[in-house]
This record gives sequence, C-alpha cells and structure tokens, in this order.
Amino acid sequence: MLGVCYYPEHWHESRWKADAERMRQIGISFVRIGEFAWSRLEPRRGDFQFNWLDRAIDVLHAADLKIVLGTPTATPPKWLMDDHPSIAPVDEHGRTRGFGSRRHYTFSSDVWWAQSRRIVEAVSKRYGEHPGVVGWQTDNEYGCHDTTLSWGAEDLIAFKRWLRLRYQSTDQLNEAWGSVFWSMEVNSFEEVCLPNMTVTEANPAARLDFWRFHSDQVAAYDKMQCEIIRRNSPGRWITHNFMGFVNDFDHWQVAENLDLASWDSYPIGFVEKFPFNETERDRWAETSHPDIAAFHHDLYRGVGKGRFWVMEQQPGPVNWAPWNPVPKPGMVRLWTWEALAHGAEVVSYFRWRQAPFAQEQMHAGLNLAGLDELSVGGEEAKIVGRELQEIGALPQTGQASVALVYDYETYWATMIQPQGKDFRYDELAFRWYEGVRRLGLDVDFVRPGASLEGYAVVLVPCLMHVSDEAYRALLRATGKVLYGPRTGSRDRNFKIPQNLAPGPLADLTGVRVTQVGSMRPGLSRSIDGRVSGLGTRWEEHLQTGANVLARFDDGRPALTQNNNHFYLSVWASENLLRSTLTQLCDEAGLKPQALPEHVRMRRIGNIQFAFNYGPQPHLLDHEFEFIIGASKIEGGDLAAWRTPDDTSQTASQSRP
Repeated sequence: MLGVCYYPEHWHESRWKADAERMRQIGISFVRIGEFAWSRLEPRRGDFQFNWLDRAIDVLHAADLKIVLGTPTATPPKWLMDDHPSIAPVDEHGRTRGFGSRRHYTFSSDVWWAQSRRIVEAVSKRYGEHPGVVGWQTDNEYGCHDTTLSWGAEDLIAFKRWLRLRYQSTDQLNEAWGSVFWSMEVNSFEEVCLPNMTVTEANPAARLDFWRFHSDQVAAYDKMQCEIIRRNSPGRWITHNFMGFVNDFDHWQVAENLDLASWDSYPIGFVEKFPFNETERDRWAETSHPDIAAFHHDLYRGVGKGRFWVMEQQPGPVNWAPWNPVPKPGMVRLWTWEALAHGAEVVSYFRWRQAPFAQEQMHAGLNLAGLDELSVGGEEAKIVGRELQEIGALPQTGQASVALVYDYETYWATMIQPQGKDFRYDELAFRWYEGVRRLGLDVDFVRPGASLEGYAVVLVPCLMHVSDEAYRALLRATGKVLYGPRTGSRDRNFKIPQNLAPGPLADLTGVRVTQVGSMRPGLSRSIDGRVSGLGTRWEEHLQTGANVLARFDDGRPALTQNNNHFYLSVWASENLLRSTLTQLCDEAGLKPQALPEHVRMRRIGNIQFAFNYGPQPHLLDHEFEFIIGASKIEGGDLAAWRTPDDTSQTASQSRP
C-alpha cells in the first residue's frame, strides 16, 4: 500500500479537501502528519491551538485516508528554547547548537523530558481515539544531523547518574575503564569528566560507555513517549522513522518499544553519504547503488520483528547531499516496488507537494512546488498505485536462507578505535551484504544473541564484543558461519580478551589472533587457495589448528574452517569476498548465481522480483507467468513473476 507525508499547516485550508481527494485518486491510503507542527499546536506556553488540526484530520478521514500522527518533539518552538536554553545540545567541541532548524535538543535534559511528556500527553489525549488515526510516529529521525551525542553540562550530570547505576563504585569504574593508565583514576563519580576535548585521544572505554549512555537515553525517551500514547490511544500501533546510515544509537533497543519499524529511504542522497569511491558515486549517481535501499529494507524488517514501513520515500531530487541529481526515469517506481518486495507494508512518499519556502524548498514532492500538478515522481507513484490495485496484496515474507548479524555497538567501537583510517563497520557489513545479493540470495538481519537456527549461512562481518547470548546463538547455529576481522577482539569493557581475539569464539573457530595491522590505500596482500583475491585495509596474524582454506602469499592463514565455523582474517577485496561467499553458499547448498552488478533479485512468498539499476536491458533466460514486466527488463525497470510455492531459494537464471 502507498502513503504520503503531508503538511496541512503549510497550505491554506481551502486546499485540504482537494489534496485529500487527489491522494486517493492516485492510490494513496495513508497520510502522515503533525511531526513538525509544535509551533502551530502550541504557539505560546499552554495556549493549545488544536482546531486547525481537528479540521485537517476530519478532512483527511472523510476522504477515507488513514492517518499516522507524529509527535512534534523534533522541533521544539522558539518560546520553549528561550525559556529553557539548557535544552539545546552541545557539540563535541563545546559549542551550543542553536535554534533555527530541527532536532535542537539533548536527550539528557530533565526539563526537555518534562516538556516532551506535556506535549505528547496533550496531542495523544486529543486524537488518541479519533477513528481516522490508525497509528503514531514518535518524534522524527532520532540521531539525524549528529544529534544522538551531546557534550554539555546536562549530559555530564546524566552521564554521572548512569555510571553510578552501572558501576556502583569508583573502584569498579576505574577497573572497567583501565583508568590506572595515564593516572586517569577518579575518587568519586563527581570527578568524572566528559570524554572530549582532551589533549590526545580519550579513554576508549569511557568513550564507549558515553555512547552506550546516549543510546540508552534515546531508547528510554522513546519508551516514555510510547507509554503515554498507549495509555491515551488504545488499539493503535506505534512506529519511529529511523534514518538510513544513522548508527549512533541501538535501533534494536529502540524498536523494543514499537509495534513496527519504519525508515526514511533516500537512495540517491545516500550515495553521497556512504563511503563509496568516486567511480561508484559516478556509476550510481542517478539510480543509487542497487543495495542501498535493500540493505535498509532488510535491516528494518529485522529491527521491526518482521514488520516495517518506508515512512519517507525519495520522489525526486533531494536537497541535503553535496550533489542532488534527478533520478533516472522509472527509479521512483522501481524503489517503491523494491520496498514492497522486501516486505514493506506501506511505502509513504516524502512529500505530497514540494515546499516553495524554507530549508527544503529544493526537495521534490509528488506535486510540483506549490502546485496541484504531479511531478515525474508523482506520475510514477500513480503507476504503482494502479499496478497494486491490479495485482492485489503480496504474500508474507518468509525467512531468508542467509542471516547477517548486525551490531550497533561494534559500529561505535570501530569509530572510537578504527586503528586504520578507513575501517568502518557499516561499510564492512554493507560489502558483505552486497556480496550475497550479487549471488541472487535474500538476507535477514539478526540482532546479536537472536536465534540463528534455520539459516543455511550466517554472516558475522565483525562482532567486537561477543556476549554470552551471542556466543550461545552462534554455538547453536545450524548453518555455515563466517566471521570477519576484529570479531571477539574486545570484552564488555573494551579490553583485549585474556585469550586474545576472537575471545569466546576461540573454541568454535579454532583460531587465535596474535597480531593485527591496518594497510594504507594502495597496499594489499595476495591470498590464494580454495578462494583467491586481495586483502586490503586490515590483516590479522593467526595461530590455528583449524583447516586452512586460503593463505597469504607469505604462507600465513587467511581463511580457516573449523567444522561449520569459518574465519576470514582480512578486509576482503570484491573478488576475494565474492570467491569466499560463493564457496560458502555452495557448501550450504544454496546454488548461488552471479548476477550483473546492476541487477538484483528478491523473492517474497511465491513471487520473484528482478530489478534493473543499469542503463542497458537485462534478459531473463526463461518466460514466466509475469505479473509485472516481461523477460526483457529495460534499464530502470523491473519484472515480477509467480513461481511454485515450494521452490527453494536460488537465483533465477538470467543473462546480461
């Protein structure tokens, strides 16, 4: 189903009814409103002005649109910031981040929590049982614009409080942090400082705890909002719209509060945000990389316990990337169907009409700026609406054959201590995901410690701290498990394990890491054996009694196997990673098939999809019972066909 983000406060009331009717005409069923409207809902403290929103909701409901109502806490109004300046966040260099955009608050402020409770209580009481309101969105894009971490006085007070609860005594704190090093020991929690603006690097254990503290703050803040909404709006679901590639808090933890996850999909904007090389950025500038959106669809399907929406779908050029090209014809339609193929219950476009004013006036909408005329993206959304009406509901998503264990704390740890300038956990995980998708296989994202039973292949690109729960899940895994570099290299307190890396996994992998090194760009190590290619960026020296499947050119083990557990001790080049994943999936009986770089497959129930991100046509080798498209898939197009229900996952035969 389709939705759209709408801002009735931006348009004269005389336009609302026509807007709602036109939404229905192009196949839109859901509309999100209200998430930035605090200054109109409460222009002065205690002066609630709900009448305009009452009328807007009634108009949308009368058009048979289902309403998702956002809590407006992402945009505290000017009067509130003037009354309580301590709400403002502080950056790592000690500079206060001011009023004039959005997300200008710190999660650490008790005053901010009180004000948030007050507005969420008022809005949810007012609309909690309105028949048109079917769901709620908490806040908007937690952490976007680097707003998870704050480094002010309010944050220090809250951090000390968090540390007291965690460690109970400074003796335990000093021991956990290794504070004997450089005489960093403290005699009371009041002596604790923020881990920033130090002469050289701050204690990595303190930095990690500071990140954990802020992540806990985000989860607790979201839980507070959810509890208020559930009390005042029974029977309605709650979501939060996570932002792609924002890893500064634990999304698994926040989603424990939610009924479903949602995320904001800007495939072309993310090409500039992700650390692609310039060749890749040029290649995918107008279509996006074929795995950017899919990576997040699969991630948030996992985060949402099987349920997710795309709350904001890019409909044309955005405004916030260094370069903002127009998507190639057909891409808005392709992205929409791709989300649905990955299990999205709803794809909601941002936004209904391009704003002619303010910061996002260069951000496209389904309608041209200020007008009642569909944009190119709006026309493509209309096509999808018609196709959905013809095809009907898609099947439910089943378990994939491959699981990828994704860990936010590992991201924080590698950002705190990269050891090599270009070692980024999110990039490593993405490349492993990309490698499997290039083999035509589907992927589920799994939280560390969750069950891995039933997966033919389990990928652990990096899991720096292996908890007891994660160890037990890996021990019980029924398929082939591949571990990547730095896995098990730290304990809970950021210390090197007493038995060295991979720590608790030593018995499963049969390896011991005695030395690690990072490689400058341009340096590499040749690897050969059952798999072959280059190691780049990171290498590890292993002692092992396991079976060695591939070695560095100096004879050191690079890939090992101990029963069903495989260890890859290097950041793998594209060729090495493809070779390794192909070997692993072959052994697991998955029949992988190499796809062209611009083509991806996705199966949902008994329907197989193929998506062509490239400029040239892609030909399928067989004729199928097509429900969308045909065997010749043009650039920027897709095809979908029905397959037997009992077909095990394997890539459909295709040729470029």
